[in-house]
Amino acid sequence: MKENTDNPYEALEKIFHEPNRLAIMSSLCASEGGLSFNELKTECALTDGNLNRHLKALEEAGAVRIEKAFVDTKPRTTVFLSKKGLDSFSAYLEALSEVLKKAKSAIRVEKNEKAALPLARTVRA
Repeated sequence: MKENTDNPYEALEKIFHEPNRLAIMSSLCASEGGLSFNELKTECALTDGNLNRHLKALEEAGAVRIEKAFVDTKPRTTVFLSKKGLDSFSAYLEALSEVLKKAKSAIRVEKNEKAALPLARTVRA
């Protein structure tokens, strides 16, 4: 986790800033008991290989914990959000919220003002 500064961009963790990893972390936040690999794959609409690659990166960063076990005779992989992952992801979401507020205020247009948008040019052949 990066140090808290006045610049919210510095707190945007690259590990979470990828859309699929954002989806994985969000799904895990909503699940108290972790999610099986297949549940996570379905919820995030990812392929086996894609999910596996993202989970490996998140696990290496300490954001998730992966448990492999047998249920009856079938292997089951369950993914849990780690304490470090929860703390880091919470800080990331706060920083992202600040960045989005900043962007929104920068593009806000006064009620009586029209936005200065470039006109599309027509190209003649």
